[in-house]
Amino acid sequence: MRTPHAFRAGPGLGLLTGILALVLALAAPTTARAHGDTVKVVVTGQRDGHVTTEITWENDGDAVDETVAATVNATSPDGSRSLGPWPLVRDPGTRTGWSTAEVLAPGTWKVTVDVGFPSLGHAEAQISVPVIDPSPPAPRPTPTPTTPAPPSTTPSAPAPPAPAPSSASPSPSPAGHGAARAVGWTLAGLAAIVLAGATAGMLVRRARVRRR
Repeated sequence: MRTPHAFRAGPGLGLLTGILALVLALAAPTTARAHGDTVKVVVTGQRDGHVTTEITWENDGDAVDETVAATVNATSPDGSRSLGPWPLVRDPGTRTGWSTAEVLAPGTWKVTVDVGFPSLGHAEAQISVPVIDPSPPAPRPTPTPTTPAPPSTTPSAPAPPAPAPSSASPSPSPAGHGAARAVGWTLAGLAAIVLAGATAGMLVRRARVRRR
């Protein structure tokens, strides 16, 4: 009695497995078609010489979670210089940002980006890399404004008067006074002697006259 049940379960399990496989097969293309068959690539510029891009799905603009296989080529406007191909790597902290690990030299470049996986994508742009001075000049110190000292409220003392100029003629010294006095006394003595002599002579003459 167990054998008929085994034959009945076998076909039912196979039918269920086939239906499940068909559903998965139909669901996979539906998911792929929701994002689209191509990716959108936008060259956003450069950062310190690194080429920067944004890569999303073309139809819905969602981020590409898969690993992106893309190359970057750069050519000077006159075609004399070319760089690449360089791979794109995901920018840390972002889901849609991709950039090159290599650095472009200063100048103007025509950049071409080609994506091959998970879908095809292409973009072109012209970017300019400025020349960066490796040693910028040191900033000049800002002069500190000086505050003027407040005016003094204490009245200033008057200046001492200038000394009076000394007289041109020197004052006579005590020695000079003494000499002058000595000369005066000498002249007075001589005058007294002369006067006494004259008086004595007159008296002698009068006496002689009387005797005659």
